[in-house]
Parts: sequence; C-alpha cells; structure tokens
Amino acid sequence: MFKFIKGHLESITGIEIYPMISLLIFFIFFVVLFYWVITAKKDYITTVSNIPLDNQNDTEL
Repeated sequence: MFKFIKGHLESITGIEIYPMISLLIFFIFFVVLFYWVITAKKDYITTVSNIPLDNQNDTEL
C-alpha cells in the first residue's frame, strides 16, 4: 500500500518541500516552548501549579 502512496506523491511537483517545512515548524515550536519555560517567572509557575488544588471556586452539590 505504501508503494502506491509513494508513487502518487512522487508525481507531484514541489512535494519535497513539505517535509522540510513541517520539520521546521516542529523545531521552531519546541524552541519557542523551551524558551518560554526557561524564562517563565517562578511566581507564575507556582500560581498555575496550584490551580488544581484550589477548592474555593468549587461548588458542592
């Protein structure tokens, strides 16, 4: 089945750029995410990590 897909894709001109573009988007996303994690303020991380433990907004039935 893969040979049918591969043969079909080889007939499309300019198709070889799409894997490079997707790899570039993937790489840029994780570099930006890594940068955000490194530069995040400790206060913000503590606040966000305590959200699941905050029971003040829950209503009991």
